Amino acid sequence: MMSDRSTTHEGRKEAQLLICMHKGVQANGITTGFERYRLVHQALPEIDWQEVDLSIDLLGRRLQVPIVIAGMTGGCRLGSEINRNLALAAQHLGLAMGVGSQRAAIMDPNLAPTYRVRQYAPGILLLGNLGAVQLNGEFGLAECRQAVDMIEADGLCLHLNGLQEMQQAQGNRNFRGLGERIGEICQQLGAPVVAKEVGWGISREAATALVKSGVSAIDVSGAGGTSWYVVERLSAGVAREEAERSPFAAWGIPTAESLEQAVAVAGAVPIIASGGIRNGVDAAKALALGASAVALAQPLLQPAAISAEAVIAHLEQLILELRTTMFCLGAQNVAALRGTPRLAKIG
Repeated sequence: MMSDRSTTHEGRKEAQLLICMHKGVQANGITTGFERYRLVHQALPEIDWQEVDLSIDLLGRRLQVPIVIAGMTGGCRLGSEINRNLALAAQHLGLAMGVGSQRAAIMDPNLAPTYRVRQYAPGILLLGNLGAVQLNGEFGLAECRQAVDMIEADGLCLHLNGLQEMQQAQGNRNFRGLGERIGEICQQLGAPVVAKEVGWGISREAATALVKSGVSAIDVSGAGGTSWYVVERLSAGVAREEAERSPFAAWGIPTAESLEQAVAVAGAVPIIASGGIRNGVDAAKALALGASAVALAQPLLQPAAISAEAVIAHLEQLILELRTTMFCLGAQNVAALRGTPRLAKIG
């Protein structure tokens, strides 16, 4: 039997999923910044479209395309179904995938099955997920290892969500010394650690600190896509119009800008671009700006609530757009696309 705590958490997580799927949760008053870039078309690309290679290596695993299905959910029945369909799609297409925050399942093991997808995707790069701020509270190395072991993950995302925590009545707001705590986990976990924002971007300063801490990758998760400020306000019963009028609906570093800042200081640390990437052209722009891979989440929720096939169809369209963009640039592989001179800033 599910505990009262599990039932309460399940209701809250499912309500948030439904808000993300059916309400307007796009950031208001800020864009991703990709519209300020133009990829320069090549009338003579001098490559064969069939030979365009989208495969990359990321965190020691080979991906067929440079796409990560970002961690979204778990902890409820609907989340379990969504994770299953996302995992089946990731396995079919050769992508990477993360799950949503596993804190609830650490606190209540009854919820652990809603995150377990390895049986559906034995060959993918799979990432667990915990809030980094929990390292200043009740969690430590043991819980991080538990999150990885729970889902047979290849690594762990530690998400950074200060503004989101501020919107929660019981939010964790002590971020003091968190870089050091992250560094300790990086040294001791025995698996790759990915630091990621949740929609407000990673600054140059934050990226520098995270690289110093020893993270294996950084997901900038910039502004311009889903706003978790808006999601949290809607979850609290605030009218959407009121939530969107807040200055925090436009808070954050646009994804393209955050990506530039992170890439500038990352060195050999892979940078993943997420935050409002909705098509293959923007994915190509992100890669051209230096991202090693791109990630997306919210656009896959509705397809994932239907079937794995619906997720595959959505992602195949994005992949086709990315491949076509690379062909039109004369970029035969992702390495040729990253840092290409055929990217013009227009604003």
